[in-house]
Amino acid sequence: MNKYSLKFFAYCPENNLRIEYDLQIMLKTKIMAEDLIDAVNLIDRGHHEEIADQLHREFGGLQTLKAYHHGVNIETIREDK
Repeated sequence: MNKYSLKFFAYCPENNLRIEYDLQIMLKTKIMAEDLIDAVNLIDRGHHEEIADQLHREFGGLQTLKAYHHGVNIETIREDK
């Protein structure tokens, strides 16, 4: 099992505040660090759950995305079926 984790930023589409995200991906295959960095750098804004869906479609595996949105902790978990 391989585990990848990184932080990235995107803007909230509701009030344009900058949100820090913490992403963790676990999977059996390899992800190139550059591909992961490129993917999150393309995310400019979005709702937390939509960002989680987008990253899971791209990389698969077991993913946890965490962020603190204006006083609310949000954690989404996506996994392959």
